[in-house]
Amino acid sequence: MAKKGLIQREKKRQKLEQKYQLIRRSLKKEICEVLSLSDKWKIHGKLQASPRNSAPTRLRRRCFATGRPRANYRDFGLSRHILREMVHACLLPGATRSSW
Repeated sequence: MAKKGLIQREKKRQKLEQKYQLIRRSLKKEICEVLSLSDKWKIHGKLQASPRNSAPTRLRRRCFATGRPRANYRDFGLSRHILREMVHACLLPGATRSSW
């Protein structure tokens, strides 16, 4: 189980990312459209002035059940440990154990 503080920090980053999503997208679009280099630098400065945690690259995908940051499957939103337990218990429809 991940620490509660780490999970809360990740939720805070998600809120900030959603809040600044349109602003960041519009600024990036302006950078592509503007021709002069000085205007591009001004727009880039505005982009840099936004909070650091509002960038989507700062987000980390975590396990829905435990909050584990590594070995997550996008399709299920679970880490490999929990995924394996749930497949063995037949709790995930469509997932089967492999045998060879």
